[in-house]
Amino acid sequence: MQQQTFIPGKDAALEASIETLQAKLLAAGFHIEEASWLNPIANVWSVHIHDRDCPMLFTNGKGASRKAALASALGEYFERLSTNYFWADFYLGETIANAPFVHYPQERWFDLEDADTWPDGLLDDATRSFYDPESTLAASKLVDINSGNAQRGICALPLVRQRDAATVWFPVNVIGNLYVSNGMSAGNTPTEARTQALSEIFERYVKFRIIAEGTCLPDVPDAVIARYPGIVAGIAELRAAGFGILVKDASLGGKYPVMCVTLLNPEDQGCYASFGAHPRFEVALERALTELLQGRALDRLAGFSAPSFDLEDVASPQNLETHFIDSSGPIHWDFLRNTPDHEFVDWDFSGTTAAECQYLIDIAHAEDFDIYVMDYTHLGVYACRILVPGMSEIYQVDDLEWDNNSAGNEFREAILNLPELSEEECADLLDAIEDVGLDEHQPVAALLGLAPDAGSLWADLRVGELKTLLALASGNEDAILEGCQWVRHFEQINDDRRRVYRCIEDLLAMQNPTPYLTNLTLMYGETSVQHARDLLSGATRFWGITAPTLELYGFETHQRLLTAYRKVHQGL
Repeated sequence: MQQQTFIPGKDAALEASIETLQAKLLAAGFHIEEASWLNPIANVWSVHIHDRDCPMLFTNGKGASRKAALASALGEYFERLSTNYFWADFYLGETIANAPFVHYPQERWFDLEDADTWPDGLLDDATRSFYDPESTLAASKLVDINSGNAQRGICALPLVRQRDAATVWFPVNVIGNLYVSNGMSAGNTPTEARTQALSEIFERYVKFRIIAEGTCLPDVPDAVIARYPGIVAGIAELRAAGFGILVKDASLGGKYPVMCVTLLNPEDQGCYASFGAHPRFEVALERALTELLQGRALDRLAGFSAPSFDLEDVASPQNLETHFIDSSGPIHWDFLRNTPDHEFVDWDFSGTTAAECQYLIDIAHAEDFDIYVMDYTHLGVYACRILVPGMSEIYQVDDLEWDNNSAGNEFREAILNLPELSEEECADLLDAIEDVGLDEHQPVAALLGLAPDAGSLWADLRVGELKTLLALASGNEDAILEGCQWVRHFEQINDDRRRVYRCIEDLLAMQNPTPYLTNLTLMYGETSVQHARDLLSGATRFWGITAPTLELYGFETHQRLLTAYRKVHQGL
């Protein structure tokens, strides 16, 4: 009889979960490889898994055992397949953009009658006011990056408001811009998955509050930690390795089911606060500890920021976003005071997963937050995405206006057809990019939602260089010089291309280059000089790239992403 290992908070044995998830992934055409197994201290494991055919589809898992870490990674893989999160930042190509559905059969497209006016039926009154409080957000900015299909309209998905079971249509654009992976989960049962998703939301909400306010948390008494020998052993090993380890109650007086384990590194004075949440005290504490070491060996616990006395900097949206990504941002010194802002509470709200889920829902509703849920079962495993406006955003609502990932939609077709553009069209595209005020450091691939092939021009082309190439193609000498000067100060451009732009700058400064060509060639090399002259004359445009078009021909990495997308959607 197969071994059956049950852990708190899960509705099935680890062995059963692993076997089911692996079988379903293989049946769907995904060949999962395990890599980077780590067991840096007792009872802390982590693993990286990815698809053999498309390594960009990867997840990481953590847990108190090898099986728990693998089940975690596989569960996360399913949540990201089910919710399409793996493709959230990518353009899906013209064929998929015009298919019967782009994301899910139940999606709904709202007509975009004009660029500014929001169509009726999108969101509810509360969420409209939340996402667009000044009624200034143009409806055109709600077109998703994945389809970029403004002619089709705004694609929205149905989420169910838990307070009254009403269906609310959320733009895919809003979900992708503000929530990223927060509030997603897959599980053995709906209540298990929803408990995990809500726990994650509470973890990050409380973490951001504590960091932004410089809250000092109470220590967990040694007698309480001693109830969990596995956790005690792990902490002892970290301390024996020379790290300062603080175990804190992050429940803010028993209000939220959140724990914190903080690492202090005496070698570089770095401070890393790791949080975990779950209605069960033990699970929350274990998650805080395993999160601390997920994907990290003991010799990789350096490089975190030292504590700061600048609360404004610590509380900035940029720093909080950094803490979401890798927790490498600074924490305020008040967090490390000896006098806590709250008393320790020996809390625990364990029960069935249904009871634990309801407990979390009740906390949010008591604070007047609404919970919206979308369920996914099309891959044979239950997964969900939960949004709690005002609580679960990772990025600022203002980003919908000022840093929306749909900003490249209007330029995508022209840029993917660069070699085919006329001189006039190049000038018009340059003017349009200037008018929008795109960040010149932004990678063009990210702007358009592309996965470029390593070593290609697209892999490191920035908006600043694109503008320079458009200026060269349209003969705009002032813009050429401005672009070459930008390149000179931007160090992340390929050295060979940088040399050519420097040469172009010198050639333009020469009234008659002929007397200087011999020594110019000695300075830059014959190849660079010839490239510079060809770009200036128009003999070469855009470094000779071919036009991938909206179907992204020649983008091997991106085509692998699209192949994987079709695998997930073939049964819908």
